[in-house]
Amino acid sequence: MTLFVNNLTHLDVSLWCPQRGLIGASWHVDVELDGQLGEDGMLFDFGEVKPWVKSHLDSGPDHTLLVPLEAPGLSVHDCNEGLCVRTVTPYAMEVRGPRQAFSLLPWREITPQRLAAHYSDLLSRRPPPRVESIRLRLHEEPIDGAAFTYSHGLKRHVGNCQRIAHGHRSRLRIWAQGSRQPELETAWAERLHDRYLVTEEDIVDAGPPGPQGQLTVRYKAAQGQFQIRLPRDRCITMPTPTTVEHIAAWLSKSIVSESGNEVRVQAFEGIGKGAFSGPRRTMAAG
Repeated sequence: MTLFVNNLTHLDVSLWCPQRGLIGASWHVDVELDGQLGEDGMLFDFGEVKPWVKSHLDSGPDHTLLVPLEAPGLSVHDCNEGLCVRTVTPYAMEVRGPRQAFSLLPWREITPQRLAAHYSDLLSRRPPPRVESIRLRLHEEPIDGAAFTYSHGLKRHVGNCQRIAHGHRSRLRIWAQGSRQPELETAWAERLHDRYLVTEEDIVDAGPPGPQGQLTVRYKAAQGQFQIRLPRDRCITMPTPTTVEHIAAWLSKSIVSESGNEVRVQAFEGIGKGAFSGPRRTMAAG
């Protein structure tokens, strides 16, 4: 007998891609559980499935930097902060932080299929009573329209969002004069795509101008000391914390400044959550 739960939870992570560099990702998590029915006529109580699986994923890959240990030009070593990850290609980057901020995986490249198989195996080693095996499926949210991935860290967050390299894949919606603006959405999504969002006050070294300049961000949070250094052209600096509320407000203000048009922005933080900014009267359905 197999029990299934679709869209049981979400994973929000950053990962190192040998082709694209540091990118954010958000995946739906579906689960199937094989086993034998009990006397109560159930394999496993639905009310227990979600917290059991979710707790293991929350304490594992969620809100971490997924590191493919066999990627070309990548190295990992111990440091004062905990672990240090360094890369060479497609660009130079260094991330330092407590060990729990990283998921080290013995592959050349991260894929949702490989990640799902890996954690299916881990969960199946000590399954709940009556459960014989567990299978996870990770898949992206279907997005019709503009979308982008980004990475960031929130030092004041009490949970795992304080980790300096976690990320999201997000929708972007913009309204002006009562109607959606798909061209504007696409243009801004392209600007933000695969970027690291920086809080200005956390910059400790802005580096020299030009394509070779590197920007260094450092902060101390409840879980420990964090630092990231990467090319300036891969970063977008904001004068505020990079929460989704501030991202929406920053986008709205930036678009108005460039175009002179009043807009309303709907910014997403991964799947199914986010913030609006701008006058409500400019928003229309769609």
